[in-house]
Amino acid sequence: MTNLFIAAALTLGLVVLVFAFWPLIRRRPAIGGVVAGAGLVAASALYLLVGTPAALDPAKVKPVDTLSTAVTRLESELARDPAQPDGWRLLADAYRAEGRSADVARAYAQALRYAPQDPDLLAQAAEARAIAAPERRFDAEAIAMLRRALETQPAHQRSRWFLGVAQRQSGNAADAAATWEPLLANVDPATANALKTQIDNARRDAGLPPLPASAIPKARVLRVRIDIAPALRDGLPADAAVFVLARERGGIPMPVAAKRLTLADLPATVTLSDADSPMPTRRLSQLPKVEVIARVSRTGVANAQPGDLESAPVQVASDAKTAVTIDHVR
Repeated sequence: MTNLFIAAALTLGLVVLVFAFWPLIRRRPAIGGVVAGAGLVAASALYLLVGTPAALDPAKVKPVDTLSTAVTRLESELARDPAQPDGWRLLADAYRAEGRSADVARAYAQALRYAPQDPDLLAQAAEARAIAAPERRFDAEAIAMLRRALETQPAHQRSRWFLGVAQRQSGNAADAAATWEPLLANVDPATANALKTQIDNARRDAGLPPLPASAIPKARVLRVRIDIAPALRDGLPADAAVFVLARERGGIPMPVAAKRLTLADLPATVTLSDADSPMPTRRLSQLPKVEVIARVSRTGVANAQPGDLESAPVQVASDAKTAVTIDHVR
């Protein structure tokens, strides 16, 4: 690559010099050629004297320290306008990448000044304080952050887990077990089994019996038969996206379970479970009943759009069998 660049530069330089001395070359070709060649040699010699030819060698080019530069710029921006909790969170991530634990905790503390009730931020700040501590323990301030997060959002999994860890560190095994137990209903079965082991260990240390096996909720599986009215199928491409969604009736629009098929798959029977949840904190097994709907998306996205083809919503138990037919235009 370096030799190619040098050759191209010499060629370009020669063209420029020939153009500059063209009147002389046209009248006196020999003299003009010598003058142009001499000019090219002089320019090359000047570059070798005052230039940096080594910079053309990729092996000798020092890479830019992009993370350090980004941290410096972000620090300057936050010094100018500190009321940016997301900016402080981003700076904390950058400090973490650099292994600067104390600065991570400091950045999260700054973020909390501008978003004091954000449960995610409270859990991150508490964790950062524990990691920065000499013995990696949650201190009183970190525990207060976790309790505040759970006051705001009682089902906040990360805060509940860390609070149990803090209680375990302090020797309050019974409190730790009681803090962790609500998590069993909000995690997938594999995680629930591992969590139950931790809870049973804490209960044993507190002189309590282990939890019964029934403490782990059974995985709920919803089976849905999907079809489309023949009149609506005509004219649609075989690869048109079909979504089947289970959501909380009257709740937020985000489904607790969803799957994507194509029109060519219909009719089909699909199973929905916690593994199909787009939100780790909101699962099918948490709801006794759900609303099921199927949709052919003309745009290929799950969000409903005018002109999409839909089924009528059906309310069923979250571990039942049901059937829906896509039969009308939204």
